Amino acid sequence: MNKLTSPLAGEHLTVGYDKKIIIRDLSVAIPPGEITVIIGPNACGKSTLLKTLSRLITPVAGKVLLNGKDIKTYPTKETARHLGLLPQSPTAPAGITVRELVFRGRYPYQTLFNRPDAQDQEAVTRAMQATRVDHLACQAVDTLSGGQRQRVWIAMVLAQETPLLLLDEPTTWLDITHQIELMELMHDLNRQHGRTLVVVLHELNHACRYATHLIAMRDGQIVAQGKPSEIVTPALIEQVYGLNAMIISDPVAGTPMVIPLGRE
Repeated sequence: MNKLTSPLAGEHLTVGYDKKIIIRDLSVAIPPGEITVIIGPNACGKSTLLKTLSRLITPVAGKVLLNGKDIKTYPTKETARHLGLLPQSPTAPAGITVRELVFRGRYPYQTLFNRPDAQDQEAVTRAMQATRVDHLACQAVDTLSGGQRQRVWIAMVLAQETPLLLLDEPTTWLDITHQIELMELMHDLNRQHGRTLVVVLHELNHACRYATHLIAMRDGQIVAQGKPSEIVTPALIEQVYGLNAMIISDPVAGTPMVIPLGRE
């Protein structure tokens, strides 16, 4: 993928925290119109890469390109009209209601002098309906279960209505039913609405079933990338996770299914 035709790319990124380098000289280009899922073991740099691509972290070296331009050249609100981010473990102000929090997704379109209009109201309602939290609209976020709160945060990102969505482990706190509902929602956003998604996931078989482009990371580097059907092999799982596994065909989707056999 040419970084100039990619909506979001990293060029020779080196990223670290407190002088500890997590990612070194990594280049990546997110393919447009795809669901890109980033997988890898804990502390391999998945979330660090996502935060860097979203401008939440400034790289030590290298740059992030948004639509072919250095992301640092965009004003903050303009960046937020192109790119929506759901980080891990977001926090909400005490007492804020579900609808009020979801409305915060509309901040890129607001000024000091205008009030939310019908378009804003409709975007918020659509987002809450898509994530099935509309019945909680008047409830305080801090009274919700972990899974409910996660769906409210996802609704806020959807209300932002950006062509690019970045989600860091969005299935955290969700039971299996809501995990599948969320993955199906992301599939619909991609297929029916043309959104480009970049998602960090721990669930390998969710990644294999729903990703159209897979990035496997280990030790701050990209080990392999491509269609799950082309790159997911026992050798890759052993290389990335140190796990002995067999790969079979998912009987429903026909995508690779990882069956762990244990560590060697």
